[in-house]
Amino acid sequence: MKRNHIFNRAINPTYQEVNRKVAVHEAGHAAAIYFGNKQKRLPPVFFQIFITPVNDGLQSSRFLGNPDIKYIANIDGGRLIHTLPSSIEEATSGFSSEQKMAYQQAFEADMINILVGPLAEAKYISQRDGLLINPRFTYLNALYYFGGISDIECINEYLNCFLANSELRRQKIAELLWAAFSFINERSNWRAITALADHIVREDKTIMECNEIIGVLETANHGSAFQALF
Repeated sequence: MKRNHIFNRAINPTYQEVNRKVAVHEAGHAAAIYFGNKQKRLPPVFFQIFITPVNDGLQSSRFLGNPDIKYIANIDGGRLIHTLPSSIEEATSGFSSEQKMAYQQAFEADMINILVGPLAEAKYISQRDGLLINPRFTYLNALYYFGGISDIECINEYLNCFLANSELRRQKIAELLWAAFSFINERSNWRAITALADHIVREDKTIMECNEIIGVLETANHGSAFQALF
């Protein structure tokens, strides 16, 4: 799972907003990979967040501000399906029914984890503007507006080897979008996403290791559970 987002280290307050959006986006992916897979009892996967300087010649609509402080933030790793097959039927040929079900669950989990990133950014922007994000108006191409260009490309790659029928594809993506939307609207998940986003913006690091990310997510999640008791 590798997607790039360009942002600026929090040096000038005018740059804070783009930093925050990108951080929420990547934190959404990370929380979904960790908590989502865990909730589904899927195997843990390794992932990191890289924050690296951008080549001066690289241009992107995700960047605002001084090119001297331009960085790329991306999650590396995090997929249960490491190499996409030409089709699920081919990949699961000879599998038992239980093995086929497990493979499809992992396949769909990867897709949900990809979708959570731009949906988290959409929710953050909606909250910032005093609006509610409505799932009825959430559709795949709308995610282009929330840093989801490479995410949509990944989703389409998954869909191409998942379902050939266009109507079944439409139904499946609606189902997965709803699952991703439900994930970000779970209070404990959103608390963890925003806590990790704060950590990404605040820390002056080029690599955020998997254990560090999980530690931030777990701390926020436990804090949310403690608050729910009172």
